[in-house]
Amino acid sequence: MLKNAEKARILIVDDEPINIHVLSNTLTDTYNVFAVTSGREAIAFCMTHAPDLVLMDMDMPDINGVEACKTLKEKSETHDIPIVFVTGHGDSDAEDKCWEAGGVDFLTKPVNANTLNHRIKSHLALKELTDELRRMAYQDGLTQVSNRRYFDEYLLRQQKLSQRSGSFFALLMFDIDFFKYYNDHYGHLAGDDCLRLVAKVLKQSVERPGDFVARFGGEEFAVVLPETGIAGAILVATKLLTSVRELGIKHKGSPFGVVTGSIGIAASDGGKKTLQELIDTADRRLYLAKTNGRDQFASQ
Repeated sequence: MLKNAEKARILIVDDEPINIHVLSNTLTDTYNVFAVTSGREAIAFCMTHAPDLVLMDMDMPDINGVEACKTLKEKSETHDIPIVFVTGHGDSDAEDKCWEAGGVDFLTKPVNANTLNHRIKSHLALKELTDELRRMAYQDGLTQVSNRRYFDEYLLRQQKLSQRSGSFFALLMFDIDFFKYYNDHYGHLAGDDCLRLVAKVLKQSVERPGDFVARFGGEEFAVVLPETGIAGAILVATKLLTSVRELGIKHKGSPFGVVTGSIGIAASDGGKKTLQELIDTADRRLYLAKTNGRDQFASQ
């Protein structure tokens, strides 16, 4: 979600360097501006960097702006990026094509700088509101991390990216040890507080922007680590276990005396495994970590 307009990422798509230069000069003081020169490059950029708004030229060689917009709107990863067409065509037919492709606005060249800035500001404000509503729909009400619904969507996106690029990603399944005993001894309100604290420290312990924490269900959490293999996942798992242990939450029903967790680790193989196979692998290893004494991880 956007925190303020100054940090918004604007992608300019135009095959004419002079047009990129003019738009960049208008926007650079207010936004983080990026530029590509073709529809194909625009699609690739949006799939990997997700700008907050795209300024799209209509006429470009290879894949034109309308085709690029349609492609972006068809993909779940890029569907919600607002696309504003900036074109030399001022006729109604051209404008209709842009609206039908999924554009949110249409500006004709030469663009008035004041008009451009106001349009961008309005669309970013709308996107911020939309992102906030989506965040509320995808957030676990108790722990404030992502919910199971968003986890399923995020994991699917990672698998698709892995299949396209051949990259790896890791899945960690984290379970609070002896949580039933904790609830039985301290009560469900204390159990809720425990879940909140554990969720908070899990989220704080994964540092990269793409790293993802969700409540999988009950006292179980899922952590997704993009572009990470088993070795990297082990480092993160070790940090998570230490961070939870160091919370020092007293737990008389645990042999450790404090709240701890167990983790099962699985890594994708370039998208060859199904998502269910990946989850099942992580779950089996979580069971192994618990069988072997808890407060540890299992990666094989």
